[in-house]
Amino acid sequence: MKKVLVFVTDGFADWEASYVTAEINKPETGYQVQTIAIDKDPKVSMGGFTVHPDFSLQDAPLEFEMLIIPGGTGWREEKNQQAKQLVDYCFEHDIPVAAICDATTFLGIHGYLDQLKHTGNSLPYLKEGAPDYRGEENYIAEQSVSDGCLITANGSGAVEFSRDILRKLGVLEGEELDRWYDIFKNGFIKK
Repeated sequence: MKKVLVFVTDGFADWEASYVTAEINKPETGYQVQTIAIDKDPKVSMGGFTVHPDFSLQDAPLEFEMLIIPGGTGWREEKNQQAKQLVDYCFEHDIPVAAICDATTFLGIHGYLDQLKHTGNSLPYLKEGAPDYRGEENYIAEQSVSDGCLITANGSGAVEFSRDILRKLGVLEGEELDRWYDIFKNGFIKK
């Protein structure tokens, strides 16, 4: 099984990755979703779910297919900046990184957005949260943006974010992906 890692912090936004992890983790996809955090201590989501991380940064697997980083209340805490080492590894090894909401601010803090097309909660929000951010010319005001090995989304774009991830991993494609998106975005399948 190919691994897809979801980075969790205390206060992570549990709903932002829930659409996509449910699809990725289906047995027929060949993928397995696992969690990673700065350490193995349990993490409690914004919704009150307790997650016991499968991996810490110290025992992270070297082979995985994608890193998904949900937003939440923890991305401006100094301790969580340690996640940079895993994101560095991903960029060095062409492993896609998908970040949503305040996780995009975390990427902006560390310069990952400066050269790639991206989005976030808003350009002013990103600039306020990441004072050294220099990617303004690459900012696109969309729900989700995919560029190379980077997928970013604003906090209200969980369905679009999921669609971009499913497409990138090849879990769903074409009309099947369009139907999936219509169901979750519009509540029905277009005829």
